Amino acid sequence: MSTTMGTADASGTLAIGGDLTVNRLGFGAMRLTGPGIWGEPQNPDEARRVLRRALELGVNFIDTADSYGPEVSERLIAETLHPYPRNLTIATKGGLTRQGPNKWGAVGRPEYLSQCVEMSLRRLKVDQIDLYQLHRIDAKVPVAESLGALVDLQRAGKIRHIGLSEVTPKEVDQAKKTAKIVSVQNRYNIADRAHEKTLEYCEKHGLAFIPWFPVAAGKLAKGEGPLEQLAKKHGATVAQISIAWLLHRSAVMLPIPGTSSVKHLEENVGAAALRLSDDDWKKIEDAANR
Repeated sequence: MSTTMGTADASGTLAIGGDLTVNRLGFGAMRLTGPGIWGEPQNPDEARRVLRRALELGVNFIDTADSYGPEVSERLIAETLHPYPRNLTIATKGGLTRQGPNKWGAVGRPEYLSQCVEMSLRRLKVDQIDLYQLHRIDAKVPVAESLGALVDLQRAGKIRHIGLSEVTPKEVDQAKKTAKIVSVQNRYNIADRAHEKTLEYCEKHGLAFIPWFPVAAGKLAKGEGPLEQLAKKHGATVAQISIAWLLHRSAVMLPIPGTSSVKHLEENVGAAALRLSDDDWKKIEDAANR
C-alpha cells in the first residue's frame, strides 16, 4: 500500500503554556530503547537516524522520560541532536522508577524529583527543561509536596513549564493549587477514550493534551473494519488514519507517535497531510460508539 507522505508542518501549531509554539505532531522517544523499554536499543544507529529524520520532517517537539531505558532515551537524544536547533522543544518526565523490563513504580518524594530534574538536565545537556512532567502522582506523597519541588526548580530557572501525566480533571485542579500546569499526557486514541473528560478539561482551560499510545487497536483497526476501509480509500494506513483523527479531534491535541524505524516514522508524520471529509470522520465516530 502506498502511504501519504508529508511533514509535521501540515499538522498546524500549538502554543504550550502560551509561549512554546510547536507543530502539533510530535515524536515520542520511548521506543528508542530495548525490549520492555529497558536497556539499549537493538539498533542504535537506526535510533539515531530516527531522531535526525524526525527533525528533517519538521518535528520540533520530542517527548521522553528519565525512566525510558532508564536514562537511555534522554542520552541518545543528546548524543544525536545536541547542539539543538533553536526551535526544538524537548519535554521529559520524572517520577517513575524502574525495576526491570516493563516494570515501573511511582516515587514522588520531593528530594527524588529534584534529583531527577538535575540528572535530566545533565543527560540532555541543557540548562533549562522546556516542559517537565510529573510522570505519575505518587499515592504515598501529597501532590503539593511533589510539585513543590518542581516549582522550586522552576523558580531557579531549571524548568520552563510543568505538566502532568495520567491524571483526571480533579487531580489537575488539585495540582493547580501548587503549580501552573500547562499540559496533560494521558493514554488516548480513537478506540480508547477513557480520558475524554480530561481532554475536554484541557480544551476548556487551554492546556495541551498529549496522547500517548495514539494509534488505535482492537476491533476498529482489524481486518475490514472502518479504519482499514478508510485507509484504503485514502491510500493511507490504519496508523495514519488514527493519528489524523487525533489531530482532527481537538486543537489542543499534540500526538507523539513513537517508533524505532525511519520508515515507520515517515509513515506516522505523513498522517499530518491527510484530509478526510466530514462524512469520513462521522463513520469513524459511529464505529467507535458502537
